[in-house]
Amino acid sequence: MGLRFRRSFRVAPGLRVNFSGSGASLSVGPRGASLNFGSRGTFLNTGIPGTGFYSRERIGTPDAPVRSADKPGKITISATVSVDDDGTVKFLDANGVPLSADWVNRAKRQMGDKIRGLIEDCCQKINARVEALGRIHTHTPAPDERILYNPRTFPELPPIQPMPKPYGFLGWLFKSVKERIKTENEARDAAYRQGVEKWTSVKESFDAAECATKERIEVRVLTDTEVMEEMLEKALKAIEWPRETNISTEVREGGRTVVVDVDLPEIEDMPKTTASVPGKGYKLSVKEMSPVKIQKLYMEHVHGIGFRIIGEGFAVLPSVQEVVLSAFSQRPNKATGVVTDEYLYSVRVKREDWSKINFANLGALDVVTALERYELRRDMNKAGAFQAIHPLVS
Repeated sequence: MGLRFRRSFRVAPGLRVNFSGSGASLSVGPRGASLNFGSRGTFLNTGIPGTGFYSRERIGTPDAPVRSADKPGKITISATVSVDDDGTVKFLDANGVPLSADWVNRAKRQMGDKIRGLIEDCCQKINARVEALGRIHTHTPAPDERILYNPRTFPELPPIQPMPKPYGFLGWLFKSVKERIKTENEARDAAYRQGVEKWTSVKESFDAAECATKERIEVRVLTDTEVMEEMLEKALKAIEWPRETNISTEVREGGRTVVVDVDLPEIEDMPKTTASVPGKGYKLSVKEMSPVKIQKLYMEHVHGIGFRIIGEGFAVLPSVQEVVLSAFSQRPNKATGVVTDEYLYSVRVKREDWSKINFANLGALDVVTALERYELRRDMNKAGAFQAIHPLVS
Protein backbone atom coordinates (compact mmCIF):
# COMPACT_ATOMS: atom_id res chain seq x y z
CA MET A 1 0.00 0.00 0.00
CA GLY A 2 3.02 2.26 -0.30
CA LEU A 3 3.86 2.40 3.42
CA ARG A 4 7.50 2.06 4.45
CA PHE A 5 8.79 1.24 7.90
CA ARG A 6 12.14 1.29 9.61
CA ARG A 7 11.81 -2.02 11.45
CA SER A 8 10.06 -5.17 10.29
CA PHE A 9 10.15 -8.44 12.17
CA ARG A 10 8.29 -11.67 12.70
CA VAL A 11 6.94 -12.93 16.00
CA ALA A 12 6.54 -16.69 16.09
CA PRO A 13 4.12 -18.79 18.13
CA GLY A 14 5.30 -19.59 21.66
CA LEU A 15 5.59 -22.95 23.41
CA ARG A 16 6.67 -24.79 20.28
CA VAL A 17 8.99 -27.66 21.20
CA ASN A 18 9.45 -30.63 18.86
CA PHE A 19 10.39 -34.04 20.16
CA SER A 20 11.19 -37.29 18.36
CA GLY A 21 11.33 -40.72 19.91
CA SER A 22 14.28 -43.10 19.93
CA GLY A 23 14.99 -46.60 21.09
CA ALA A 24 12.12 -48.49 22.67
CA SER A 25 9.81 -45.49 23.08
CA LEU A 26 8.47 -44.01 19.89
CA SER A 27 6.11 -41.07 19.34
CA VAL A 28 3.93 -41.85 16.35
CA GLY A 29 3.05 -38.86 14.19
CA PRO A 30 3.58 -35.14 14.85
CA ARG A 31 -0.07 -34.33 15.43
CA GLY A 32 -2.61 -35.18 18.13
CA ALA A 33 -1.43 -36.52 21.47
CA SER A 34 0.24 -39.73 22.56
CA LEU A 35 1.26 -41.70 25.61
CA ASN A 36 4.53 -43.63 25.45
CA PHE A 37 5.14 -46.43 27.89
CA GLY A 38 8.12 -48.75 27.76
CA SER A 39 11.48 -49.53 29.28
CA ARG A 40 12.31 -45.85 29.89
CA GLY A 41 9.05 -45.02 31.59
CA THR A 42 5.75 -43.44 30.66
CA PHE A 43 5.63 -40.11 28.84
CA LEU A 44 2.77 -37.83 27.86
CA ASN A 45 3.25 -36.17 24.45
CA THR A 46 0.76 -33.51 23.49
CA GLY A 47 0.42 -31.78 20.13
CA ILE A 48 -2.56 -29.65 19.19
CA PRO A 49 -3.70 -30.40 15.61
CA GLY A 50 -2.87 -27.62 13.20
CA THR A 51 -1.10 -25.37 15.72
CA GLY A 52 2.54 -26.54 15.83
CA PHE A 53 2.45 -26.77 19.66
CA TYR A 54 4.05 -29.79 21.29
CA SER A 55 5.04 -30.76 24.83
CA ARG A 56 6.37 -33.86 26.58
CA GLU A 57 6.44 -34.82 30.24
CA ARG A 58 7.16 -37.97 32.25
CA ILE A 59 4.07 -39.22 34.07
CA GLY A 60 5.27 -42.63 35.22
CA THR A 61 8.35 -44.48 36.44
CA PRO A 62 10.36 -46.75 34.18
CA ASP A 63 9.01 -50.24 33.64
CA ALA A 64 11.00 -53.43 33.84
CA PRO A 65 13.46 -54.27 31.03
CA VAL A 66 12.20 -56.12 27.99
CA ARG A 67 13.08 -59.41 29.70
CA SER A 68 13.88 -59.65 33.37
CA ALA A 69 16.49 -62.15 34.59
CA ASP A 70 14.60 -62.82 37.83
CA LYS A 71 11.23 -62.96 36.00
CA PRO A 72 11.99 -64.63 32.66
CA GLY A 73 8.30 -64.99 31.84
CA LYS A 74 7.61 -61.25 32.00
CA ILE A 75 7.67 -59.27 28.75
CA THR A 76 7.33 -55.49 28.52
CA ILE A 77 6.62 -53.85 25.19
CA SER A 78 6.84 -50.22 24.19
CA ALA A 79 3.56 -48.89 22.82
CA THR A 80 2.07 -45.56 21.92
CA VAL A 81 -1.46 -44.48 22.64
CA SER A 82 -2.26 -41.70 20.19
CA VAL A 83 -5.25 -39.43 19.77
CA ASP A 84 -5.88 -38.58 16.11
CA ASP A 85 -7.32 -35.32 14.82
CA ASP A 86 -10.76 -36.89 14.58
CA GLY A 87 -10.63 -38.04 18.22
CA THR A 88 -9.91 -41.69 17.50
CA VAL A 89 -7.65 -43.36 20.05
CA LYS A 90 -5.09 -45.74 18.52
CA PHE A 91 -2.83 -48.24 20.25
CA LEU A 92 0.35 -48.81 18.25
CA ASP A 93 3.60 -50.69 18.81
CA ALA A 94 7.06 -49.17 18.35
CA ASN A 95 6.83 -49.71 14.60
CA GLY A 96 3.48 -47.95 14.27
CA VAL A 97 1.59 -51.21 13.83
CA PRO A 98 -1.77 -51.48 15.67
CA LEU A 99 -1.59 -53.62 18.79
CA SER A 100 -3.63 -56.77 19.02
CA ALA A 101 -6.93 -56.66 20.90
CA ASP A 102 -5.29 -58.59 23.75
CA TRP A 103 -2.53 -56.03 24.20
CA VAL A 104 -4.99 -53.17 23.88
CA ASN A 105 -7.04 -54.65 26.71
CA ARG A 106 -3.86 -55.08 28.79
CA ALA A 107 -2.98 -51.43 28.23
CA LYS A 108 -6.46 -50.31 29.28
CA ARG A 109 -6.35 -52.49 32.41
CA GLN A 110 -2.86 -51.42 33.45
CA MET A 111 -2.99 -47.75 32.42
CA GLY A 112 -6.64 -46.89 32.01
CA ASP A 113 -6.49 -43.82 34.24
CA LYS A 114 -3.38 -42.53 32.47
CA ILE A 115 -4.97 -43.02 29.05
CA ARG A 116 -8.19 -41.27 30.07
CA GLY A 117 -6.09 -38.50 31.58
CA LEU A 118 -4.28 -38.17 28.26
CA ILE A 119 -7.56 -37.80 26.41
CA GLU A 120 -8.89 -35.21 28.87
CA ASP A 121 -5.62 -33.28 28.74
CA CYS A 122 -5.68 -33.26 24.93
CA CYS A 123 -9.28 -32.03 25.03
CA GLN A 124 -8.42 -29.19 27.40
CA LYS A 125 -5.45 -28.10 25.31
CA ILE A 126 -7.42 -28.10 22.06
CA ASN A 127 -10.16 -25.95 23.58
CA ALA A 128 -7.68 -23.72 25.42
CA ARG A 129 -5.86 -22.92 22.18
CA VAL A 130 -9.14 -21.97 20.54
CA GLU A 131 -10.12 -19.74 23.45
CA ALA A 132 -6.66 -18.14 23.57
CA LEU A 133 -7.04 -16.82 20.03
CA GLY A 134 -9.99 -14.69 21.09
CA ARG A 135 -8.47 -13.65 24.44
CA ILE A 136 -5.00 -12.48 23.46
CA HIS A 137 -5.88 -8.93 24.53
CA THR A 138 -6.50 -9.93 28.16
CA HIS A 139 -2.75 -9.82 28.93
CA THR A 140 -2.28 -6.28 27.67
CA PRO A 141 -0.28 -4.16 30.17
CA ALA A 142 -1.59 -0.87 31.49
CA PRO A 143 0.03 2.27 30.00
CA ASP A 144 1.26 3.44 33.39
CA GLU A 145 3.18 0.23 34.11
CA ARG A 146 6.61 1.83 33.75
CA ILE A 147 9.33 -0.67 32.96
CA LEU A 148 12.25 -0.58 35.38
CA TYR A 149 15.46 -2.56 35.28
CA ASN A 150 17.32 -3.95 38.28
CA PRO A 151 20.94 -4.56 37.26
CA ARG A 152 22.05 -8.13 37.80
CA THR A 153 24.82 -9.01 40.22
CA PHE A 154 27.97 -10.40 38.64
CA PRO A 155 27.49 -14.16 39.03
CA GLU A 156 31.12 -15.28 39.32
CA LEU A 157 32.87 -15.28 42.70
CA PRO A 158 36.36 -13.78 42.93
CA PRO A 159 39.34 -16.14 42.96
CA ILE A 160 40.31 -17.49 46.37
CA GLN A 161 43.79 -16.56 47.50
CA PRO A 162 45.84 -19.74 47.98
CA MET A 163 47.47 -20.47 51.31
CA PRO A 164 51.28 -20.58 51.08
CA LYS A 165 52.65 -24.07 51.17
CA PRO A 166 54.74 -24.48 54.34
CA TYR A 167 58.41 -25.29 54.01
CA GLY A 168 58.15 -28.12 56.45
CA PHE A 169 60.94 -29.91 58.17
CA LEU A 170 62.76 -30.78 54.96
CA GLY A 171 62.49 -27.22 53.76
CA TRP A 172 64.39 -25.94 56.74
CA LEU A 173 67.01 -28.65 56.42
CA PHE A 174 67.61 -28.40 52.67
CA LYS A 175 67.95 -25.11 50.85
CA SER A 176 66.95 -26.69 47.50
CA VAL A 177 63.65 -27.91 48.94
CA LYS A 178 62.96 -24.49 50.44
CA GLU A 179 63.71 -22.78 47.12
CA ARG A 180 61.43 -25.18 45.24
CA ILE A 181 58.54 -24.56 47.66
CA LYS A 182 59.18 -20.84 47.54
CA THR A 183 59.06 -20.89 43.74
CA GLU A 184 55.80 -22.86 43.82
CA ASN A 185 54.26 -20.37 46.26
CA GLU A 186 55.33 -17.42 44.13
CA ALA A 187 53.87 -19.06 40.99
CA ARG A 188 50.55 -19.78 42.74
CA ASP A 189 50.44 -16.22 44.09
CA ALA A 190 51.16 -14.80 40.62
CA ALA A 191 48.41 -16.97 39.11
CA TYR A 192 46.05 -15.74 41.84
CA ARG A 193 46.86 -12.07 41.13
CA GLN A 194 46.42 -12.69 37.40
CA GLY A 195 43.08 -14.37 38.11
CA VAL A 196 41.94 -11.44 40.26
CA GLU A 197 42.93 -9.00 37.53
CA LYS A 198 41.00 -10.97 34.91
CA TRP A 199 37.98 -11.38 37.22
CA THR A 200 37.97 -7.66 37.98
CA SER A 201 38.12 -6.78 34.31
CA VAL A 202 35.26 -9.11 33.41
CA LYS A 203 33.20 -7.87 36.37
CA GLU A 204 33.73 -4.24 35.39
CA SER A 205 32.61 -5.00 31.83
CA PHE A 206 29.57 -6.87 33.13
CA ASP A 207 28.60 -4.06 35.53
CA ALA A 208 29.09 -1.45 32.80
CA ALA A 209 26.84 -3.42 30.45
CA GLU A 210 24.17 -3.69 33.15
CA CYS A 211 24.31 0.05 33.79
CA ALA A 212 24.05 0.70 30.05
CA THR A 213 21.03 -1.60 29.86
CA LYS A 214 19.37 0.22 32.75
CA GLU A 215 20.05 3.56 31.07
CA ARG A 216 18.59 2.32 27.78
CA ILE A 217 15.44 0.96 29.42
CA GLU A 218 14.79 3.81 31.85
CA VAL A 219 16.39 6.92 30.29
CA ARG A 220 17.23 6.60 26.59
CA VAL A 221 13.88 4.96 25.90
CA LEU A 222 12.32 8.37 26.56
CA THR A 223 14.16 10.24 23.79
CA ASP A 224 16.24 7.92 21.54
CA THR A 225 14.00 6.67 18.72
CA GLU A 226 16.39 3.84 17.81
CA VAL A 227 16.27 2.56 21.38
CA MET A 228 12.50 2.98 21.44
CA GLU A 229 12.09 0.84 18.35
CA GLU A 230 14.43 -1.81 19.73
CA MET A 231 12.57 -1.92 23.05
CA LEU A 232 9.19 -2.24 21.37
CA GLU A 233 10.45 -5.00 19.09
CA LYS A 234 11.89 -6.88 22.06
CA ALA A 235 8.60 -6.60 23.99
CA LEU A 236 6.53 -7.83 21.05
CA LYS A 237 8.85 -10.75 20.39
CA ALA A 238 8.61 -11.79 24.05
CA ILE A 239 4.85 -12.40 23.72
CA GLU A 240 3.67 -15.97 23.16
CA TRP A 241 1.64 -15.35 20.02
CA PRO A 242 -0.88 -18.06 19.10
CA ARG A 243 -0.11 -17.58 15.41
CA GLU A 244 2.92 -16.32 13.51
CA THR A 245 2.50 -12.58 13.02
CA ASN A 246 4.57 -10.12 10.97
CA ILE A 247 4.92 -6.60 12.35
CA SER A 248 6.51 -3.40 11.01
CA THR A 249 7.07 -0.42 13.31
CA GLU A 250 8.52 3.06 13.21
CA VAL A 251 8.79 5.73 15.89
CA ARG A 252 8.16 9.20 14.51
CA GLU A 253 7.90 12.83 15.61
CA GLY A 254 10.83 12.53 17.99
CA GLY A 255 9.25 9.70 19.93
CA ARG A 256 5.69 10.97 20.25
CA THR A 257 4.08 8.69 17.63
CA VAL A 258 4.41 4.99 16.82
CA VAL A 259 3.20 3.73 13.46
CA VAL A 260 2.56 -0.01 13.18
CA ASP A 261 1.69 -2.21 10.23
CA VAL A 262 0.52 -5.74 11.07
CA ASP A 263 0.31 -8.67 8.68
CA LEU A 264 -2.56 -10.64 10.23
CA PRO A 265 -3.10 -14.38 10.03
CA GLU A 266 -5.67 -15.45 7.44
CA ILE A 267 -9.03 -16.85 8.44
CA GLU A 268 -7.91 -20.16 6.96
CA ASP A 269 -5.36 -20.37 9.78
CA MET A 270 -8.07 -20.45 12.44
CA PRO A 271 -8.77 -23.81 14.14
CA LYS A 272 -11.90 -25.48 12.90
CA THR A 273 -12.67 -27.96 15.69
CA THR A 274 -13.45 -28.09 19.40
CA ALA A 275 -13.34 -31.16 21.61
CA SER A 276 -15.17 -32.92 24.44
CA VAL A 277 -14.67 -36.17 26.36
CA PRO A 278 -17.57 -38.66 26.46
CA GLY A 279 -18.47 -40.10 29.84
CA LYS A 280 -17.54 -43.63 28.82
CA GLY A 281 -15.00 -45.27 26.59
CA TYR A 282 -11.64 -44.18 25.27
CA LYS A 283 -12.44 -41.50 22.73
CA LEU A 284 -12.09 -37.78 22.23
CA SER A 285 -15.16 -36.29 20.60
CA VAL A 286 -14.04 -33.69 18.02
CA LYS A 287 -16.69 -31.38 16.59
CA GLU A 288 -16.41 -29.09 13.60
CA MET A 289 -16.94 -25.41 14.36
CA SER A 290 -19.57 -23.64 12.30
CA PRO A 291 -18.40 -21.07 9.71
CA VAL A 292 -20.17 -18.38 11.75
CA LYS A 293 -18.22 -19.32 14.90
CA ILE A 294 -14.92 -19.44 12.99
CA GLN A 295 -15.62 -15.98 11.54
CA LYS A 296 -16.41 -14.64 15.03
CA LEU A 297 -13.21 -16.16 16.42
CA TYR A 298 -11.20 -14.59 13.60
CA MET A 299 -12.84 -11.20 14.23
CA GLU A 300 -11.93 -11.35 17.93
CA HIS A 301 -8.42 -12.59 17.23
CA VAL A 302 -7.41 -9.94 14.68
CA HIS A 303 -8.80 -7.14 16.87
CA GLY A 304 -7.07 -8.64 19.90
CA ILE A 305 -3.72 -8.56 18.07
CA GLY A 306 -4.11 -4.84 17.37
CA PHE A 307 -5.25 -4.13 20.93
CA ARG A 308 -2.26 -5.97 22.41
CA ILE A 309 0.27 -4.22 20.16
CA ILE A 310 -1.18 -0.79 20.93
CA GLY A 311 -1.04 -1.55 24.65
CA GLU A 312 2.56 -2.73 24.47
CA GLY A 313 3.50 0.44 22.61
CA PHE A 314 2.12 2.71 25.33
CA ALA A 315 3.50 0.57 28.18
CA VAL A 316 7.02 0.12 26.81
CA LEU A 317 7.44 3.67 25.47
CA PRO A 318 6.41 6.24 28.12
CA SER A 319 6.96 9.25 25.84
CA VAL A 320 4.66 7.96 23.07
CA GLN A 321 1.40 9.90 22.95
CA GLU A 322 -0.19 8.30 19.89
CA VAL A 323 -0.22 4.90 18.19
CA VAL A 324 -1.45 4.47 14.62
CA LEU A 325 -1.97 0.80 13.79
CA SER A 326 -3.08 -0.64 10.46
CA ALA A 327 -3.79 -4.35 10.02
CA PHE A 328 -3.90 -6.20 6.72
CA SER A 329 -4.25 -9.73 5.40
CA GLN A 330 -3.69 -11.58 2.14
CA ARG A 331 -6.92 -12.20 0.27
CA PRO A 332 -7.85 -12.98 -3.35
CA ASN A 333 -9.20 -10.07 -5.36
CA LYS A 334 -12.83 -10.83 -6.25
CA ALA A 335 -12.42 -9.36 -9.72
CA THR A 336 -9.13 -11.03 -10.70
CA GLY A 337 -8.54 -13.84 -8.20
CA VAL A 338 -5.02 -12.50 -7.56
CA VAL A 339 -3.98 -12.66 -3.90
CA THR A 340 -3.03 -9.20 -2.62
CA ASP A 341 -2.62 -7.37 0.68
CA GLU A 342 -5.89 -5.86 1.87
CA TYR A 343 -6.20 -3.69 4.95
CA LEU A 344 -8.98 -4.83 7.28
CA TYR A 345 -8.88 -2.02 9.81
CA SER A 346 -6.83 1.01 10.80
CA VAL A 347 -7.00 2.82 14.14
CA ARG A 348 -5.46 5.91 15.74
CA VAL A 349 -5.26 5.90 19.57
CA LYS A 350 -4.10 8.67 21.89
CA ARG A 351 -2.55 7.83 25.26
CA GLU A 352 -5.02 9.99 27.16
CA ASP A 353 -7.96 8.03 25.76
CA TRP A 354 -6.21 4.67 26.09
CA SER A 355 -5.63 5.30 29.81
CA LYS A 356 -9.39 5.31 30.43
CA ILE A 357 -9.57 1.54 29.95
CA ASN A 358 -9.89 -0.57 33.11
CA PHE A 359 -6.88 -2.83 32.60
CA ALA A 360 -7.69 -4.71 35.79
CA ASN A 361 -10.85 -6.08 34.17
CA LEU A 362 -9.87 -6.85 30.57
CA GLY A 363 -11.74 -10.13 30.75
CA ALA A 364 -15.01 -8.20 30.63
CA LEU A 365 -13.93 -6.10 27.66
CA ASP A 366 -15.30 -6.68 24.16
CA VAL A 367 -12.14 -6.13 22.15
CA VAL A 368 -14.03 -5.58 18.89
CA THR A 369 -16.16 -2.84 20.42
CA ALA A 370 -13.24 -1.40 22.40
CA LEU A 371 -11.43 -0.14 19.31
CA GLU A 372 -14.56 1.68 18.17
CA ARG A 373 -13.95 4.29 20.89
CA TYR A 374 -11.06 5.67 18.85
CA GLU A 375 -10.57 6.95 15.33
CA LEU A 376 -11.25 3.69 13.53
CA ARG A 377 -11.46 2.96 9.83
CA ARG A 378 -13.11 -0.41 9.25
CA ASP A 379 -15.75 -1.93 6.96
CA MET A 380 -17.06 -5.01 8.77
CA ASN A 381 -20.54 -6.52 9.02
CA LYS A 382 -22.10 -8.01 12.16
CA ALA A 383 -20.91 -11.50 11.26
CA GLY A 384 -17.29 -10.32 11.24
CA ALA A 385 -16.69 -10.30 7.48
CA PHE A 386 -14.30 -7.54 6.37
CA GLN A 387 -14.19 -5.40 3.27
CA ALA A 388 -10.90 -3.79 2.24
CA ILE A 389 -10.21 -0.25 3.46
CA HIS A 390 -7.53 2.43 2.97
CA PRO A 391 -5.41 2.82 6.11
CA LEU A 392 -5.17 6.01 8.08
CA VAL A 393 -2.33 8.34 7.23
CA SER A 394 -0.01 9.01 10.16
